[in-house]
Amino acid sequence: MGKEPKKLADKPPKLSNKEYEAEITKLHAELVKLQYWVQAEGLKVIVVFEGRDAAGKGGVIKRITERVSPRVFRVVALPTPSEREKTQMYLQRYVQHFPAAGEIVIFDRSWYNRAGVERVMGFCTKKEYVRFLQYTPVFERGMIDSDIKLIKYWLDTSMEEQERRFKDRIKDPRKIWKLSPMDVESYRRWYDYSQARDDMLLATDTDYAPWYVVPADDKKLARLNCISHFLSLIPYEDITREEVKLGERNMANKYDDILSPEGKHFIPQKY
Repeated sequence: MGKEPKKLADKPPKLSNKEYEAEITKLHAELVKLQYWVQAEGLKVIVVFEGRDAAGKGGVIKRITERVSPRVFRVVALPTPSEREKTQMYLQRYVQHFPAAGEIVIFDRSWYNRAGVERVMGFCTKKEYVRFLQYTPVFERGMIDSDIKLIKYWLDTSMEEQERRFKDRIKDPRKIWKLSPMDVESYRRWYDYSQARDDMLLATDTDYAPWYVVPADDKKLARLNCISHFLSLIPYEDITREEVKLGERNMANKYDDILSPEGKHFIPQKY
């Protein structure tokens, strides 16, 4: 008898660290090519990352930006609005971070806070929330008409995986800072956030600014799939500059320039 066909619900095999590093290295090289192209063509790109708490948004963003220039790939992660910002037009504090020509701006959470945490936690009125859902597609249409490439990602995780990651943060002293009182509340209100997500996608998933859903229970696969998809959305060519040659040092003013520890504040060599 032959083997049973693979079920659709079966999970793909986990990548080994070696396989993952090989693939992420290839994608990093492509991101550098994209960087040169965006600068040369004067493109303006916004990438929005939203999703469940502990869905891995920060991890994807880190892998996108760790090998490219922060002057081209800018990450915006705004804190709680100040008292002054609370009196402004809601979208105002986000617009000031929009890209100029030759820039890619990545929002680690965005104006969609209003459709998620603000709705669930009661940080905005129902009128403000409804108005947001009504006008956001118009706002994003204006962005597209201003030659901004808008890309929106929703990272989705299961209830079980979110719980596992939260517990991992509690136990790991390197990650405990990631677990805020708001995260704990989001754990308790899982289905409230699910409904907010569903309503947000229904109202703001448009032909010109669609939401792309990233299954994120497996962090490595989520990173690779998301970066690969991101690269596919922006046509670019390889215009990497020619190989740089160092030439020769000018030795005319040569002297013994090795720093002496005498009178200097060298750090202790503990390692």
